[in-house]
Amino acid sequence: MERGQTRQRVDDLHFCLYQRAIHPEFFGIHQVKRIQQRKYSAEIWVIGLSHVVSLQHEDSVLTELITDDNDSLPKVGLATSFRFRGERDHTQSFSQGGRYLLSTQVERMTPQLFPATHRDYLHYGRNRGIFVQFEHWAHDGMVPFTFIDYDARDSEFHVHAFHVFPEEMTLLKTQSIFEINARRDDDWS
Repeated sequence: MERGQTRQRVDDLHFCLYQRAIHPEFFGIHQVKRIQQRKYSAEIWVIGLSHVVSLQHEDSVLTELITDDNDSLPKVGLATSFRFRGERDHTQSFSQGGRYLLSTQVERMTPQLFPATHRDYLHYGRNRGIFVQFEHWAHDGMVPFTFIDYDARDSEFHVHAFHVFPEEMTLLKTQSIFEINARRDDDWS
């Protein structure tokens, strides 16, 4: 079964960073956003309560993936992989000037706090960026959703992702920055 088609749980999610493109046939893609800048192009795919972000600069591709099944994905080009737990920062430099920065947070909330947080992110997400709800996974009247906002700069691509899990009263936040050396047009190879 394709990723993003069955109910997802935060504890099952993995982060993967690839130095290559990942074929879309691995995923059930709910929404796609393409971004074209002078120095790079990027794509964001919502694949359930998870996502794929690919950035291409010249002949090099860097792909950020959040998935609930990394066992069947290719190992070729995998730069790093880990499970989401608490807060975590990751920085990775690539030869010839490319750099990737990531900050993640799994925020588990109380039954008193989660509904207000859900409502706030739902309102904010509907009005900007990429927003996909999963009504068939609703729990106690709250719908799980993915909200991704981005900022395409000349030599940087910023992505802020929010994956909201009402059944677990949990919010997974990721903030990533893809940097291209501004002084040279080098790649990540």
